[in-house]
Amino acid sequence: MYTHEDLARLQTQSLKMQSWIRQQTFSPEMEKTLRRFSSWEVAELIFKVNQSTLRGRLAADPALPQGHVEEEGRQRWYSLEEINELRRRIKVNRKSLMPERPAGKRAIRVAISNFKGGAGKSTTALHFAHAAALDGYRVLCVDFDPQATLSHSMGLADIAEDYTVWGIMARDLVRETERMNASFQGAESGTALPQRRLPESIVGMGLQDLRVTDFVKPTSWPTIDLIPSCANAAFVEFASAQYRHLNPEWSFFAAVSRYLDQIPDEDYDIMIFDCPPAIGYQSMNAVFAADMLYIPSGPGYWEYDSTTSFIGQLSEALEDLSAFNGVVPAGTFALPKAFQDVRFLLTRYEAGNDLHRAMRDAFMKVFGERMTENPIEMTRAVEQSGRFLSSIYEIDYRDMTRETWRRARDSFDKAYGEFRDNVLEAWRTLDEEPEVKSKEELEA
Repeated sequence: MYTHEDLARLQTQSLKMQSWIRQQTFSPEMEKTLRRFSSWEVAELIFKVNQSTLRGRLAADPALPQGHVEEEGRQRWYSLEEINELRRRIKVNRKSLMPERPAGKRAIRVAISNFKGGAGKSTTALHFAHAAALDGYRVLCVDFDPQATLSHSMGLADIAEDYTVWGIMARDLVRETERMNASFQGAESGTALPQRRLPESIVGMGLQDLRVTDFVKPTSWPTIDLIPSCANAAFVEFASAQYRHLNPEWSFFAAVSRYLDQIPDEDYDIMIFDCPPAIGYQSMNAVFAADMLYIPSGPGYWEYDSTTSFIGQLSEALEDLSAFNGVVPAGTFALPKAFQDVRFLLTRYEAGNDLHRAMRDAFMKVFGERMTENPIEMTRAVEQSGRFLSSIYEIDYRDMTRETWRRARDSFDKAYGEFRDNVLEAWRTLDEEPEVKSKEELEA
């Protein structure tokens, strides 16, 4: 017989092993550090210029970051901070190396979501975040998944559940309840709303007093921050059901959106959400807060079947939210929920596999232009990056054959390039009033 005490003991044993694994995976101090990038990578893969052009600019201006030369080496290696300084100070053919960012727009938010586990959500979120950072963007990642794969891959451990999405939702419950209690049902009658009383077990935690920045943690990438998750945050599904009972008028699905609205527009460019493999309170907060929905899927029949179920269940869930007591929650978004864009992305794809090619054709026929053209291929380098909780961008190409590393990087570069283009297209129209068509136009 096994009780909760036995399970707790097994978790304690597993946490000890987890700590040892991290020591082997990261640095001896259990801190993940970001490697330097060679002048070849900086020129050809990051800035997309000839190495000779970069060398010429560096020679012409000694005040520019000159990188670091390793012992017994000739090539220069640059930190991401140095790369970004070069990006700010160098122009090629009078063109800036700074990434495109639509003027006057807040950060755009993208949810990586699917019902099925193992679809590549965390891998996609990790690689897109790292690629965006190398592109010069400032990125905020939000880990909605209690499995915390993205958090661990970013090098964060020992996170208390108070500082996860659960803490944000509990904080929002208290604040929204206080706001409702202070409001009035109508200006004419002046009748106060029924007072909602939250128990001391919730109010006494003091989460409502936490600042916005208290939830944001730095990572080993200087331009990537993370709102992490942890295994203990799994109980958010049970807690949120209780919270809704305490205050039925609380628009729980908008809690994270309201929180993100409090972050200054200039702090980040792109926000990337890693969602759990289920439709629940956390995943609904993610999709409601998102401007774009990226749906990764493996190239098999069962993955296709699961993706079909996911979009059906998500459609029903969003329809249910549209009738949320007629309440339009405060914040950036209103009901019914609408996305700027929805895209489907194949992961773990093998071009030489007949089944994979056939399933890709099926995806393309069904989802048409919503299907991305560049899948993420399964390579040995991708498998190795997963084992070591790192992206292909973090792995030094000298640790394997350059051909193997380059093939994996090329796959992610193409997928990210398409992602960036889709994001920019949606970003330009962000917060614009939707076009209102006449009855005649709709019927035409």
